[in-house]
This record gives sequence, C-alpha cells and structure tokens, in this order.
Amino acid sequence: MNAGHRGAATIVGWSAAVFSGLYFASDVVEAGQGGFSDGQLLLTLVAEAAIPPIVIALWWLQRDRLGALGAVSAWAYAYAYVFFTFTVVYALVDGTPDYDALSDGLGPAMAVHGGIMLLAGIGFGATVARGGMLPAWTGWTLAAGVVLVVATQGAPEGLQLLAAAVRDLGIGAMGVALARSVSQPATAA
Repeated sequence: MNAGHRGAATIVGWSAAVFSGLYFASDVVEAGQGGFSDGQLLLTLVAEAAIPPIVIALWWLQRDRLGALGAVSAWAYAYAYVFFTFTVVYALVDGTPDYDALSDGLGPAMAVHGGIMLLAGIGFGATVARGGMLPAWTGWTLAAGVVLVVATQGAPEGLQLLAAAVRDLGIGAMGVALARSVSQPATAA
C-alpha cells in the first residue's frame, strides 16, 4: 500500500472506530432516557451520516479481495444508512418521541430498509471475513450484529443495546484493524 493509501486507510479506520462508538453512545442515551431527544437525535444523525462513506471506503480499500458480492453489499448497506439518516432528520422535524412512533410514522419503508441492511450487512461481513485483509472475526461480528439488530426489534431495551453493540463492534473493529495494519512497518521477506 502506498503512502497515500496508508493515510486514507488510517483516516477511514479511525473514523470507523470513532463513529461506531458515537452510534452506540446515541443508542445508550436513547435507552437511558426512554426515547428520543433533540441532543440524542443530533448525535445519532452525526454517527449515522458517517456510516455510508465509511462503509464505501472500507470496501474500496479491500475491493480486490471482496468481489462482486462485497461491492453490492457495501453499496446496499451504505444506501440503507442514507435512508436511516433521513429517518433521524424526519424524527427531528416531526418531534417524534421514540423509535416505535418513528416506525409507525414511516410504515413499510422502515421494514424494507431494515431488510436491505440485514442482507447487505451479512453479505459485506461475510466477504470481509473471507477477504483476508482484515481479521475474519470483524466481518462475522458485523454479520451477526445485523442479524441480532433485526431479531431484537421489540425486545427489551437491554437486548436491543447488546445487538447494537455487536453491530457497532463489527464496523469499529474493522476500522481499528485497518488503521493498525497500515501503521505497522512492513517486515522484510
């Protein structure tokens, strides 16, 4: 990897870690206060808006190893989060009190985009795990996390937070692994 790519990989990697942490923090705040607030939604907006470019960058830096499924999955996952970012803006403008009200207000669009996020997250996670550039567990963690997020819809708040933590750990750990891999000096063969 040349110096320009190493610099980009470092920025992408640490961004993935930081914004995944912010995303989880917004979920913790939401759970703690029992719904949405303007401050919590603004934190969610910042974190969710960062996901599409981060996922596309993670794909781009591994594109030679991820194949067509990796490309389609990364772009679809990013697209789903463009929609989810819109839902945060909707909630802010509408004064939506919580996730249940948001889901009711947006109807089937939430379920459709949740399905896209699920399939794309599994596809992207699996291709990262098989690609060999990043530790396989990071890809499988993302895949498991999106399954858990969908499976725990309507479950007690603690289970939903655990599911979100697994999903966020997947992307965040991919980022840390990427950033660390380019910061270590190359070994002589």
